[in-house]
Amino acid sequence: MTQLHLAPVAELGRLLARREVSSVELTRLFLDRIDRHRDLNAFLDVRPEVSLRQAEVADRRLAAGESAPLLGVPLGHKDIFVTRGWASTASSRMLEGYMSPFDATVVEQLERAGMVCLGKLNCDEFAMGSSNEHSAYGPVLNPWDKGAVPGGSSGGSSAAVAARIAPVATATDTGGSIREPAAFTGITGTKPTYGRPSRWGMIAFASSLDTAGLMTVSAEDAALVLSAMLGYDPRDSTSVDRPAEDCARLLDAPVRGVRIGVPREFFGKGLAPDVESAIRAALATYEKLGATLVDISLPNAHLGIPVYYVVAPAECSSNLSRFDGVRYGHRAKDYGDLTDMIKRSRAEGLGPEPKRRILVGAYVLSHGYYDAYYLKAQKVRRLIADEFQRAFAQCDVIAGPVTTSVAFGFGEKAADPVSMYLADLYTVPGSLAGIPSMSIPCGFGDKGRPVGLQLMANYFDEARMLGVAHQYQCATDWHRRVPAGFGEA
Repeated sequence: MTQLHLAPVAELGRLLARREVSSVELTRLFLDRIDRHRDLNAFLDVRPEVSLRQAEVADRRLAAGESAPLLGVPLGHKDIFVTRGWASTASSRMLEGYMSPFDATVVEQLERAGMVCLGKLNCDEFAMGSSNEHSAYGPVLNPWDKGAVPGGSSGGSSAAVAARIAPVATATDTGGSIREPAAFTGITGTKPTYGRPSRWGMIAFASSLDTAGLMTVSAEDAALVLSAMLGYDPRDSTSVDRPAEDCARLLDAPVRGVRIGVPREFFGKGLAPDVESAIRAALATYEKLGATLVDISLPNAHLGIPVYYVVAPAECSSNLSRFDGVRYGHRAKDYGDLTDMIKRSRAEGLGPEPKRRILVGAYVLSHGYYDAYYLKAQKVRRLIADEFQRAFAQCDVIAGPVTTSVAFGFGEKAADPVSMYLADLYTVPGSLAGIPSMSIPCGFGDKGRPVGLQLMANYFDEARMLGVAHQYQCATDWHRRVPAGFGEA
């Protein structure tokens, strides 16, 4: 039998269905691995008794003859999804110890599919960051190199899957928070079309961008779990009402004849040579498999960063205004009047990065600057989205780098927020357009740190994107590489 912690999700589901392993045994195995590798700081809240109760329920369903591909398979949830049974803090002191009375829709759907929650995963505070250095509960370490950041904001999710202490993890992506950490830790990170997964129960950062997604070892695993995760939710006003879809249906479709668009703007100044080399090699592999590379242009993609850092902070300043110590969040112990209480509560509860973004957002929304910054940014956002539509008239998927470099070291960019923001150069355009996109491992660069290849597809074309990724993973083994010290049972 394959070592269980290395087995793909589909294989775990088959073993559970054949009763060759129980969900309780599998859950204990991953809980033990979480405990042994707690120095990674990937998990913030682990409650074995709650996880094992869920596993017992899954085992009873299996014993009753119920069959479902995810029934009894464990997973971790990013601490942005509210959950009953585990604290939901968004990695912030503002929500320290908060116990939600309900589950987020994504959590609810995966529990209905029979998945067992292992606990809550660390992330940048309120999902704001590219390095996981902005968690109020300490940074997550990268399993490939503990001196390197795991990426952000979904760093706990990516590190957990890379270290094989969870077979799959939920994550969220606002400007690259799934793809960048997936690239930095050598795993597969998938962001679906905006509006396909429900945002209900996700602690909001930037509502027009926040998208739930997954961290998995492979595209095949992502397709399997995504099929259970997507769906219309009347409680989310931005939820798209579409029929249920089998996201795995095109996994076996060959890539021969597929047109892969390569944006020339993604290979210019700023891209590290080691990353470019790995990306070019991945594109060459696709050519050998019969795909056709198409030169395309996204001329306004470079404006994505300034547009994003107007739109996202504006929405963040609005969303986080609810945490005032009156209605929600931490309340200061010592204060004078009501205004002083709100000031002290926010000053004590929020970390430096949310404060920075709230200030920027409040500025761009203020009288006299709204038209000059916010409305202008929304107009450029439309131009970027339209460029993707013109590109998809020439190609089936788009491929390029996820990040400008491999994972950087702790503290290297902490003092320079703009330098940190530029790490999202290639991920932000797709986020602004709302299209599905993903990162798959395609090699190693400087200091032996992983490199990710970004794939993007048109709206609602996740199945094709996952199929193109799967065919690459059938021809290579980058996604099966495990960091030293984490492969052993």
